[in-house]
Amino acid sequence: MDTLTNLEAFIAVADAGSFSEVARRQHVAPSVITKRIAQLEWRIKAPLFARSTRKISLTDVGERYLPQVRALVRQFHDTLAGMAQASGQLEGHIRVKVPTTLGMLYLSDLLQRFMQEQSRVSMDIVLADRTVNPLQEGFDIAIGALPELYGQVRDFNLAPIGRRLCAAPSYLARHGRPQRVTDLVDHDCLVFMTSGTFWEFNTPMGMQAVEVRPKLQTNDGAALYQACVQGLGIGMVSDYLADPALARGDLVEVMPEIQFPDLWLKALVPLKRLDVPRIRVLLEWLGRHLRLDPTHLPYAGHSSSPLPQPT
Repeated sequence: MDTLTNLEAFIAVADAGSFSEVARRQHVAPSVITKRIAQLEWRIKAPLFARSTRKISLTDVGERYLPQVRALVRQFHDTLAGMAQASGQLEGHIRVKVPTTLGMLYLSDLLQRFMQEQSRVSMDIVLADRTVNPLQEGFDIAIGALPELYGQVRDFNLAPIGRRLCAAPSYLARHGRPQRVTDLVDHDCLVFMTSGTFWEFNTPMGMQAVEVRPKLQTNDGAALYQACVQGLGIGMVSDYLADPALARGDLVEVMPEIQFPDLWLKALVPLKRLDVPRIRVLLEWLGRHLRLDPTHLPYAGHSSSPLPQPT
């Protein structure tokens, strides 16, 4: 069991990039994590991390064997979880990636509620605003809204994310209100990096597109929203952020007759993880609660891939 604990410490430090951060998360002294890594390095007779005063990084040995160690630890927990499943209970660990802003506002709470219902399930919840191949990066589920496809990975639609073109009243007072899509080229625009500067709209005239001039580019939805509220420009703001601000008058919808195509919040799951009971149950649980819970994202009742049903 000590070896397993040491292997889990190795994975945790590799993911966090910090001994002290792992100690904080596990509510132990940093020396405990340091000792576990030292024991593992002594066992294999090779260093796993290159340490400096500023940061730590994986050595060649650590980088080469991290995927194998992750798979080994996962297999151990899957075996125990299978034994627990035979007694009618879910058990085991789930590693989930979620978008940063959506995670902080909604999904982290939703996943924690799942753990309250399934007391023998534990999770890593990793917040990241980038595309993730869950098979390569060791995630059981990667939740995101970008249309990415990967080999040996299946995607499940969870909920649509509507977006609106918004600006602060102060910005419109200074720069005027655009009347046509083409007017946006003369305005300061706030761009979510992964969406890019080429904006497409559904308009009464059909699909139109424009290349906008970015005043700000960011990979964080909350930063874009704040910049929009502060009057820095016109932004493409997701409904779950825009609706409260519009109701308060902090933002004004620009050209409401035009619409962005909806993005779909998706769950990407490696094919080899779909048969794991706790993964199937979590997928079904997320889909059900995102459909029905009015405090979470709306659901349009469409999915290109039906959610797997637990057995």
